Amino acid sequence: MRRRAPSRPTSRIGSLTGNIRDPHVAQDPASRPHRYIDLLAGVGVASLGYAHPKYVAAMQRQIGRVHVGSFTTEHRAALVKLLAELAPGDLNRSQFYSSGAEAVEAALRLAKSRTGHTEVIGFWGGFHGKTGGVLPVLGSSFKHALGPLMPGAYLSPYASCARCAFGKTFPSCEWHCVDFLRKKIEVETTKEVAAIIVEPIQGTAGNVVPPPGYLQLLRELADELGALLICDEMITGFGRTGRMFAIEHEGVLPDILTVGKGFGGGFPMSGVIAREELAFSKPWANPSGSSSSYGGNPLAAAAARVTVETIVEENLVEHARRVGERMLAELKRWPAALPIVSDVRGRGLLLGMDLVVPGTRTLLDKKTTRWIFDTLLSRGVLAMIYNPEVRINPPLVIEEDQAMGALAIMKDVLSEATERLVA
Repeated sequence: MRRRAPSRPTSRIGSLTGNIRDPHVAQDPASRPHRYIDLLAGVGVASLGYAHPKYVAAMQRQIGRVHVGSFTTEHRAALVKLLAELAPGDLNRSQFYSSGAEAVEAALRLAKSRTGHTEVIGFWGGFHGKTGGVLPVLGSSFKHALGPLMPGAYLSPYASCARCAFGKTFPSCEWHCVDFLRKKIEVETTKEVAAIIVEPIQGTAGNVVPPPGYLQLLRELADELGALLICDEMITGFGRTGRMFAIEHEGVLPDILTVGKGFGGGFPMSGVIAREELAFSKPWANPSGSSSSYGGNPLAAAAARVTVETIVEENLVEHARRVGERMLAELKRWPAALPIVSDVRGRGLLLGMDLVVPGTRTLLDKKTTRWIFDTLLSRGVLAMIYNPEVRINPPLVIEEDQAMGALAIMKDVLSEATERLVA
């Protein structure tokens, strides 16, 4: 791809304009449109915000040509080349799907095809989708009452140091969680591990950032086991953390990357990016062994291509790093003034914090966080603050003044919530 000089991020689309309403429900004619600053981005999906002119033009152009078909198109060919250029190391082969869970299931099939092994290691707090093939590696309550689950999956505590499952403190713990994982594999598995699947930053758990060195230790463990390391970058990929991919912060090269969410800029698009030698492993590489009815269709490929090209052309990776750095610095001032706030964390525009009962480490109840969410929304800010593990992941195009203005409103609402709790 020929590089153009970075342009300024397109403005006005880091926010939602107009009423969020059901068009089929009668509205009060006297109601006035509102402007919402979006710190949610459809859970990291709206990487280019809303109605980005490049995105709109590309999608309109493609829908007028051909929108469906399981064949190579101009956009798909350009996209696979672009991904090979942008992906770290020798990750140069890609296959496309229409959901995150579908891509993760494909990655697990590829790992089993390559290694001849059948077991998978995941982590507490991990989220990789809700389909049957990935439910066993989902480390939360989403899978409750959905059993029995497929056998061969094992979960171990993630390096979530602020709320360590073992009650230890980093770095004096000397990587107790990794030692525990080794013991777990030795005692519980048949030592036929095909893959270790991990999020470089756990999104659903609250945008939890593990300490430096964690991914490298998992890389070494996978190598010892003859297993593949799969890094699930659904939410962290394509500039979200201030690097093109979150693994670049650690300099760790996995065997497989899974991507999605912001990859398609809002259109359902996901993918597997792997080393060439892995991509030809059978049965995954057999005809239709890795294919998908909708994956990489002409419209999806056009969406992903214009999204990734815009991220590069408008220098949105650096923009996310710079704006996110300022937001994180502001958030880190809050615990001293707001006893309701704890464990501020994040990288780039993937930020998080915990909301706690003042003076304790106990997470706030959902009734209180729902009041915070509703109050914040009424003041024009949309954020994932309805749970006590707060997630802040705005569109990559959000302007600095929009972001800081939204945080100022959030701080006011949290101050009021603190007063209500203390009273």
